[in-house]
Amino acid sequence: MLLRAALFDCTLLTRSNNLHENTLVHYRLVPKIVNGGIAGIIGVTCVFPIDLVKTRLQNQKIGPNGEAQYKSMLDCFRKTYAREGYLGMYRGSAVNILLITPEKAIKLTANDFFRYHLTDTSGKLSLRNEMFAGGGAGFCQIVVTTPMELLKIQLQDAGRVALLAHTTLPVTLICERFRPSDRVHLVRNCPANVGSEAPKLSATKIALDLIRSKGIMGLYKGTGATMLRDVSFSMIYFPLFANINSFGPKREDGTTVFWASFLAGCLAGSTAACAVNPMDVVKTRLQLLKKGSGEENYNGVADAIKKILTNEGPKAFFKGAGCRMIVIAPLFGIAQTIYYLGVAEKLLGIK
Repeated sequence: MLLRAALFDCTLLTRSNNLHENTLVHYRLVPKIVNGGIAGIIGVTCVFPIDLVKTRLQNQKIGPNGEAQYKSMLDCFRKTYAREGYLGMYRGSAVNILLITPEKAIKLTANDFFRYHLTDTSGKLSLRNEMFAGGGAGFCQIVVTTPMELLKIQLQDAGRVALLAHTTLPVTLICERFRPSDRVHLVRNCPANVGSEAPKLSATKIALDLIRSKGIMGLYKGTGATMLRDVSFSMIYFPLFANINSFGPKREDGTTVFWASFLAGCLAGSTAACAVNPMDVVKTRLQLLKKGSGEENYNGVADAIKKILTNEGPKAFFKGAGCRMIVIAPLFGIAQTIYYLGVAEKLLGIK
């Protein structure tokens, strides 16, 4: 019994503010990791094709009065499925499934840790401190999120880049020299197997190539944009979820019922996702290593914001926002439901 308690508990020694004595606070890390892993795997499996569509919509550039490669979320989904098949919709999912477990564990555990230490002696947590706790959790997760997103984006966007390469002309040149009807023919009426002929990439190969050429920091391209997105997201999400969840009906043990936690996670997640979508667009553009012919290169967050605003207008910052909301809502709804139901605790026999 003592051995199992030692195995599953990570005990942090802290000093009580009101009693000025040592207090043992138990954070059960292993269940959080297992819960995060279960939620992440289920969530990614369900929504990954929509996340792939989001990445392609965010990366495509529409020239002046030009035809877009994809007209909408449904158009992108249909064309990607037609050219690359069912498995093509899951390009990059393996690295996401592998790293989603530590990412979720870090995020949820860090949020609990910061919330505990920012709670005052009366047991209350102010909105400001809730936001600080969420921001701290978002900051902690970028050590995993940045390389995960970098590798995932290369795999997700390979088909789109291959399709652009098939035209042999830059997108901007197509927009300048061809009529709309001809642009449609050039960009859209490619052989059905163009996407499937994209280079066979793997996360391992991309990671090793980056490490050889740029060292370990090569995996952290776009860290600044990732930090801005994730810190902002968590500062909105966690306080919003906690407050929405508090209004839900409770079980006998005081925890919120299943459906209320799920809905709170969905609502808070979709709201936060929409709010930070501009930074997600910037992050996605910065992290894309292989671009289509004629597509912009960016030198940092400020340069990306300036070029996107100048060349594509304010609406470009909300490309893929609908997809991102559809992805994030169930992803966080599932995560919070599993977390609050204590699935791992039940599986591991921990009370």
